[in-house]
Amino acid sequence: MNLKDLFVNNEWTLFLDRDGVINKRIIDGYVTCWEEFEFLPGVLHAMQLLSGLFGRLIIVTNQQGIGKGLMTNNDLKHIHDKMLKEIERNGGNITGIYYSPYLDADNHDTRKPNSGMAMQTKHEFPEINFIKSVMVGDSIVDMQFGKKLNMYTVYLMDETGERNHQLIDYQYKDLPDFTDHIIKTLT
Repeated sequence: MNLKDLFVNNEWTLFLDRDGVINKRIIDGYVTCWEEFEFLPGVLHAMQLLSGLFGRLIIVTNQQGIGKGLMTNNDLKHIHDKMLKEIERNGGNITGIYYSPYLDADNHDTRKPNSGMAMQTKHEFPEINFIKSVMVGDSIVDMQFGKKLNMYTVYLMDETGERNHQLIDYQYKDLPDFTDHIIKTLT
């Protein structure tokens, strides 16, 4: 599948995972405060560019650190408020952030790969068409989430990442790499 097949415009929605896509993932841990949050290189500029291509940018993130008692909903809100402020200061625009605080073992309907967070976005923004949506993530769970809703999927991988999985439509090194490629196909 080629990116040229997408014909992205302002009717499209870009769904983004957070940890490992927007910010540096803490291996075997959680970002529990703003001081631990670190934007990945080039992401702020990519967000600015993607905000001009897609009608909506929506973050969907599992945050089981809350379920484990390592942080509170207010701690997460503080992190997200600071993150949004920094993205906006750099010319990006996030339409909404949805998160699931539940443990993996809970299998809650809002926890990816389940589609609950997407249903929340559809309720709030009924104009969203999942067939005109792209899910960008760094895990197979993100790809499962996207495919359940008939979204296009973009897998961000490092050298050790999954390759050629049936749930993956496109693979890129990181969000700036995906952004560069989609801009080249649209111009």
